[in-house]
Amino acid sequence: MNDRLLGVAALVFAAFLTWFGHDLEAPFSYEPVGPKAFPLLLALIIALCGLRLVFKGGNDVEANPPGANLRIASMVAALAAYAFFFQWLGFVISTALMSLVVGKLFGGGWLKTAIGAVLMGIGLFLAFDKGLDVVLPAGILGDLL
Repeated sequence: MNDRLLGVAALVFAAFLTWFGHDLEAPFSYEPVGPKAFPLLLALIIALCGLRLVFKGGNDVEANPPGANLRIASMVAALAAYAFFFQWLGFVISTALMSLVVGKLFGGGWLKTAIGAVLMGIGLFLAFDKGLDVVLPAGILGDLL
């Protein structure tokens, strides 16, 4: 795979984001920009990066080191599980589990990774739910949060 192929893939992804984000409408107006601004801005940035890769020229890329493809596939599976269990388990538990898996995939020790995962789940919940007033699912923790 070279840079040009990655650039074309980025352009296709940017087009998908534009198509998806263009029709987003909030049921009520709660901010002047609306929900479509983020995916459209993200699509613009990805498209600009993709164009840069397409026109810059292609460089050969080294093959992944042994075991990297398995770690990448594990990461994709963990992200899919995170999305699947997010509502049921809730933000804190699903984020902590996802952080634990990612930490172990990147070679972290069990104790440090577990402590970091729990702190990340709780800390991000407090920051978003309590600090920024973004409603996040409590899941099986229910009224404890």
